[in-house]
Amino acid sequence: MSVNVEKLEKNEAKLTIEVSAKDFDKAIDKVYNKQKGKIQIPGFRKGKAPRNMVERMYGKEIFFEDAANELINEEYPKAAEECGEDIVSSPEIEVTQIEAGKSFIFTATVALKPEVKLGKYKGVEAEKMDLDVTEDEINAEIDQERSRNARTIEVTDRKVQKDDIVTLDFEGFVDGVAFDGGKGTDYPLTIGSGAFIPGFEDQLIGFEIGKEGEVNVTFPKEYQAEELAGKDATFKCTVKAIKTRELPELNDEFASDVSEFETVAEYKEDVKKKLAERKEAQAKADRENAVVKAVIEDSEMELPEKMIETQQKQIVNDFAQRLQYQGMNMQQYMQYTGNTVEQLMEQVKPQAIERIQSRLVLEAVAAAEKLEVSDAEVEEELKKMADQYKMELDKVKELMGDRELKSMKDDLAVQKAANFLVENVKEVAAKKTAKKTATKTTAKKTTTKKADAAKDEEKPKKTTTRKTTKKAETAEGEEKPKRTRKTAAKKTEE
Repeated sequence: MSVNVEKLEKNEAKLTIEVSAKDFDKAIDKVYNKQKGKIQIPGFRKGKAPRNMVERMYGKEIFFEDAANELINEEYPKAAEECGEDIVSSPEIEVTQIEAGKSFIFTATVALKPEVKLGKYKGVEAEKMDLDVTEDEINAEIDQERSRNARTIEVTDRKVQKDDIVTLDFEGFVDGVAFDGGKGTDYPLTIGSGAFIPGFEDQLIGFEIGKEGEVNVTFPKEYQAEELAGKDATFKCTVKAIKTRELPELNDEFASDVSEFETVAEYKEDVKKKLAERKEAQAKADRENAVVKAVIEDSEMELPEKMIETQQKQIVNDFAQRLQYQGMNMQQYMQYTGNTVEQLMEQVKPQAIERIQSRLVLEAVAAAEKLEVSDAEVEEELKKMADQYKMELDKVKELMGDRELKSMKDDLAVQKAANFLVENVKEVAAKKTAKKTATKTTAKKTTTKKADAAKDEEKPKKTTTRKTTKKAETAEGEEKPKRTRKTAAKKTEE
């Protein structure tokens, strides 16, 4: 196998890979041996016809496609490593010569890692973070814990109030005629939850147990049931039971029940400490993102379109995997949202660009500052992995190949660069009124000078912005969703 590299514009390259005629013939023979058991030739038992007879019967090209795929999968990774280029995309393959008795030649067009011209990265200005924990924040955190420990009690001596949990019978009518899906029995509803269409729950306030009353509402114009959209409706409702949540009293007994402390004072101090730690972690993350963004804006890089496409596919693929964990596949998601894979790819493009830019500038900072990762730091990271997966350290090391270890070292170096940027910021007083200007990086313009990754509005859940992957596949949908008709009174999720 030989490989020739031709540099193209916009940080792309074309690898021309030539495989000898001998190796091509071996690949054909390999495919023949895999498939011969399925081939029936007159005069031969099934699977016993020699290769030359099969080729004479069906043509010499019968095994070419499969042999080409075998060789591409086998030889491209070798060529990518041998060429010495930093490839950052999946290859676009084209077969240029495939003939019996001749060498097999194919090309792989790939994106190369672009050069980054760093601007200012030390002493980037950042507003001073407010890490003080207020009494209101402490009380709010404690109130959440009280709410989690609240008990539900039945109420019989008053009317319905906001936040009550009622057991409800209802039936809906439009122009005096009951409509399909508008009836419910013993339906549990929290007043103020927003589970039903606007105005429905508020009108239940003041209802008495056992007495029928009316609720008049107008269905939203964009309602899920088109026959009800925008129409006025009357619901006959009967509250059958009222329950309320009773918060536990904030005292030493409560403190000892929900924490390791015996007094409210100690419990409050611990809550304050944990809030401070949480604030500090969030502030560090926010500052890191802000500083990296500022460095990107003052740097220059030209992102190859194939590099962006590979990252888009990776984001969509990660999103598809998260959907599977939630019991949904991509086909179902597309049907529910009305999106297509192409639209989703376009939606995540700004995120893909931002992720790539972040990685590239941090790698450039690591190189500029000679931030290296020691063997001891790698060992520590492996220990963390072993603890996380509850495995022996030696077993984790066995599973880690050279490529995985290199990737780990690269990631640690990138994180070191991010820490370096944060440690070297120049703190300035927070402005009372700050005007924020967003500079968008468009899909077509990938040369970035002060280019700010635009915020994508309807994107899958965002993952870490530090890794740039080399291969990605778009997940395929599996089965159509089973739709169930919701109660008409319930609000459509938008």
